[in-house]
Amino acid sequence: MKMKRGIIALSAIIILASCKKDPPVEPYVAEYDDTPYSLKYQNNTLPAPNLPSDNPLTVQKVELGRMLFYEKTLSKDGSMACATCHIQEDGFSDPDQFSIGVEGLPGARQAMAVINLAWNENGFFWDGRAELLRHQSVLPIQDPLEMNETLENVITKLSLQQNYKDQFTRAFGNETINEQRISHALEAFMFSMVSDDSKYDRYLEGTATLTDAEERGRQLFFAEYNEFFPETSGADCAHCHSGTNFENDQYMNNGLDSDMDFTDLGRYDVTENDADKAKFKVTTLRNIALTAPYMHDGRFNTLEEVINHYNSELHSSSTLDPALASTMGTGLMLDEGDIADLIAFLHTLTDDRFLTNPEYKSPF
Repeated sequence: MKMKRGIIALSAIIILASCKKDPPVEPYVAEYDDTPYSLKYQNNTLPAPNLPSDNPLTVQKVELGRMLFYEKTLSKDGSMACATCHIQEDGFSDPDQFSIGVEGLPGARQAMAVINLAWNENGFFWDGRAELLRHQSVLPIQDPLEMNETLENVITKLSLQQNYKDQFTRAFGNETINEQRISHALEAFMFSMVSDDSKYDRYLEGTATLTDAEERGRQLFFAEYNEFFPETSGADCAHCHSGTNFENDQYMNNGLDSDMDFTDLGRYDVTENDADKAKFKVTTLRNIALTAPYMHDGRFNTLEEVINHYNSELHSSSTLDPALASTMGTGLMLDEGDIADLIAFLHTLTDDRFLTNPEYKSPF
């Protein structure tokens, strides 16, 4: 009997213990986090970028920008994101000549690669119509040929998602979602996308060796054109694609068409200056082997076509770059071997780490 009473008492204690209520679970509250984002680049490869002081990079702001870059809610029908036309394995470019928007319509120009934009200080887009990257970031959302959505609708849709309200809080201090914050976050993420680990970068560091063909191509790339000394005359590529980012941040006419054949006036549409007709942004050559098709209208499918253009197929016009015009008498005098070597060198600008970096992949 004593044992039976003991068992009953123990059972009662267990039952009472199991009936106790669990302590209330505190609801999760996102908190502001202004931990600075350390922009990762090699000092001996790229100079310090001149980033805007009114949009300091933070870890959470960059992460929010990454979410938005891959967010299809930004488009009218939820079918497109920025990343739809800027694909990581293609150097954040579009392999199609013209990207197709949500209405099934082609874009007006070839989608530019998103590479090292932290070092771009002279406008964005082929014609430079966006002064800052934050301005560029929201224009495709509203373009009828691209995502064809209003920012008002975007804000409404994002505000219905708790994960975005939380991330805006982490990035900006509260869950308010507006155009400025969207554009600043996208700008921050795109500034974070750095390519500086190509074979050529490692060659400059002394940790990689160029092949004979790559070295001959390197010499041709940086050597100036000289019609009087054909033996030493180069391709003069660095005239426009200069510095460690292989671009000069300028707008130039590179001889694609004659005046009567101008169908896209480029920079002129922004400045209305006749001297800017058919001038377009000089783009970086980093990862160039992966970002075909080439030129603002995607008319060239291969690097060989591009080099042939500069070698012997330039068109004279009123705004043609003078340095290019000076080569038209003889052409660049490149033979098939020279062209093959130049292409071999251009392939050394491919950065495999950039193409696979998990920090730039979709967070979803």
